[in-house]
Amino acid sequence: AMTDMMHDIQDPHSLFKQWFDQACDDERIKEPTAMCLATAQDHQPSARMVLLKAHDAKGFVFYTNLESRKSQELIANAQAALCFYWAALDRQVRIVGTVEEVATSEADAYFASRVRGKQIGAWASHQSRPMEDADGLQRRVHQFEEKFEGEKIPRPPHWSGWRVVPQEMEFWEQKEYRLHDRVRFMRNNGQWARERLYP
Repeated sequence: AMTDMMHDIQDPHSLFKQWFDQACDDERIKEPTAMCLATAQDHQPSARMVLLKAHDAKGFVFYTNLESRKSQELIANAQAALCFYWAALDRQVRIVGTVEEVATSEADAYFASRVRGKQIGAWASHQSRPMEDADGLQRRVHQFEEKFEGEKIPRPPHWSGWRVVPQEMEFWEQKEYRLHDRVRFMRNNGQWARERLYP
C-alpha cells in the first residue's frame, strides 16, 4: 500500500511529510530529523550530519554558525544536497537544491525557543576553528553565562538558519531482491514532474 501511495502522490512535499511523520512516530528511529548535508566549494565536496528544524513547501531549514565551514561553503556556492536515511523503515530521501538564509524574524523566533544552555553555546563556540586547549569552550561558556546572567539572551549576529529550496527530490524504498522503488520529482518552472527510476 505504501508503494502505491508513493506513486499516487503528485507533490513531493506531501510525500515527504507522510514519510517524515512516520519516521518521527517510530520508536526505533532515535533521531528522525538527522540529515546529511553536502556542500561543495572549489569542486571539493564536504558532508556532515545536521538536524532538520522546519520543512514546508518552501524548503528544508537547519540552523548553524554563519562562520562555520558549512556556512562558508554555502556562502561561496549556494547549492546543497540533503540525504535522510531511516534504516528502520528501509527508506531514503535525497534532496538537491539552492540555499538561502532564513528571514531574520524566523531565526530570532527559533533561537528564542531554544533552551538557555544551547543559546549560550551558540555564543561560546568558534565553530569549525581550532581550539586553543581542551578547556577553551568551557571557559567561553562561563564567560557568556556571566555576561547574560539574569537577562534574555539575544541571537548572536553570527548564528542563523539556512533553507535548502529543492529542485529535485528522490524517494527510495527498499524492496526484496534489490528491486527497490525509486521515484524522482524534478521542479520545472514551479511545477513538479515525477518519474520512476530503475533501482
